[in-house]
Amino acid sequence: MQTIGQILKSERLKKRIPLSLLEKKTKIKKDFLQKIENENWESLPEFPIVSGFVKNIASFLGLSTENINAVLRRDYPPKKLFVNPKPDIESKFMWSPKLTFAVCISVVILLVLGYLGLEYKKFVSPPNLIVNLPKQNQLVNDFFVKVEGKTTTDVSLTVNNQPVILDMEGKFQTEISITKETKSLKFKAVSRSGKITEKEINISVE
Repeated sequence: MQTIGQILKSERLKKRIPLSLLEKKTKIKKDFLQKIENENWESLPEFPIVSGFVKNIASFLGLSTENINAVLRRDYPPKKLFVNPKPDIESKFMWSPKLTFAVCISVVILLVLGYLGLEYKKFVSPPNLIVNLPKQNQLVNDFFVKVEGKTTTDVSLTVNNQPVILDMEGKFQTEISITKETKSLKFKAVSRSGKITEKEINISVE
């Protein structure tokens, strides 16, 4: 009794069809064709795919696809299922109070490091300074001009050497005395580390 591989190979050789031509006609790789003829099942895909290959080959060789598929079912060995006799129960992940504590400590450490990093960056960086009022080249017809804006908290701010008080968010809003000779307002923000940010706003006094 011939096996499926012997039947296909025998019919192919009988009709003098090389594997290269069979590969071209069936669109099945030569390597798969050889493995089917040699019945190297372990190196081939699952049964449904192999069955499709075999039917395609049989059709090209002029063999009955039903008979060939029946022979394949007879010869195709069942797949061996790997069963672990001693399942590793301990490897299953379990959340524990100890792990919760470790995660909480890690989160706290990261938050503290992040906060310290931000504070250090603020300490060594020049302060931010935004001036909303007065506008550049603004016309002023009084001896006082309204200044308004925002800077980094915990800085010392002066406008034309006049100290300006900041609120908790670093915002400022006050009036600065000027004279007819005043041509500009010089804002100067000095951080605790001595970093300085300056801005000059030109004005016209009537």
